[in-house]
Amino acid sequence: MGTRTREDYRSITGPEKAAILLMSLGEQQAAALFGQMDDEEIKEISQVMAGLGMVSSNIVERLFVEFAEQVSSTGSLVGSMDSTQRLLAKVLGEDRVEDIMEEIRGPAGRTMWDKLANVSEQVLANYLKNEYPQTVAVILGKISQAHAAKVLATLPENFAMEVVMRMLRMEAVNKEIEKDVERVLRTEFMSNLARTNRRDSHEMMAEIFNSLDRATESRFLSALEERNKDSAEKIRSLMFTFEDLNRLDPAGVQTLLRAVDKDKLTIALKGASEELRDLFFGNMSERAAKLMREDMQALGPIRLKDVEDSQTAMVQSAKDLADRGEIVLGGSSGDDQLVY
Repeated sequence: MGTRTREDYRSITGPEKAAILLMSLGEQQAAALFGQMDDEEIKEISQVMAGLGMVSSNIVERLFVEFAEQVSSTGSLVGSMDSTQRLLAKVLGEDRVEDIMEEIRGPAGRTMWDKLANVSEQVLANYLKNEYPQTVAVILGKISQAHAAKVLATLPENFAMEVVMRMLRMEAVNKEIEKDVERVLRTEFMSNLARTNRRDSHEMMAEIFNSLDRATESRFLSALEERNKDSAEKIRSLMFTFEDLNRLDPAGVQTLLRAVDKDKLTIALKGASEELRDLFFGNMSERAAKLMREDMQALGPIRLKDVEDSQTAMVQSAKDLADRGEIVLGGSSGDDQLVY
């Protein structure tokens, strides 16, 4: 029995057109396009390819002409959130389109609930304290227990107890209610967060300047001082430098000493002020301080850049420890006083 050649263009379906186009492009281009598809799409097109049979050259030619016309008919392409969503809606289910658009819009996280994991408990609690306790119960039931605990602890106590009572009584949440809560979070909370969560520009520049080498940092700050003295002063006050480590309390110094690579510490202290060296040596055992002084002596002359790199690494370690709440930068404030 001979194989029938497809001649009627009108009988060719959308998936068949995609299959013919891919087969005509050649292996390399087809592979690149397959790389942009998910498993289900690849499976569907592969099945269609396998069942295509013979397709006449007339059909292939007409398909290419139609494809070229469709691509070029607009003259130019304008990509936007709305146009992307409309295009996806034609080929994918509503749920998948929503998931994909959520991921494109950000912030980090695949689903709405993943996104909430990236929102600090203070910001989240501040928003939730104005919602119904039942809504808050649904939300806290969907995020990680650790994050939910922090949010609960930050909420006003009476309100938090209302939420706890509802969480205890809560059965499986109706899918529609969950979707409504998700929709409200997306349209109200996340969009407002995106608008208000822009960081202070001086704070951001201070962090960028902190990452520059000293010579470049000095050059930039001097140039900025000439143009805008106030901004330069604000950035300088926000920057945390190596010499600022002398504001650490003894417990902070000891924590930092445990976290920093010994070789980096030796090089960093070789270029430090006597005051800062004394602070670090004073928080080591006498033997360890003696050995480190000997190591510094044995190093001989060191390139300034190596000293600066080691000092920057120590500052970064200190910042990481401060972010984790293991040390307090800038000495003890009233909130950080110790009770004995």
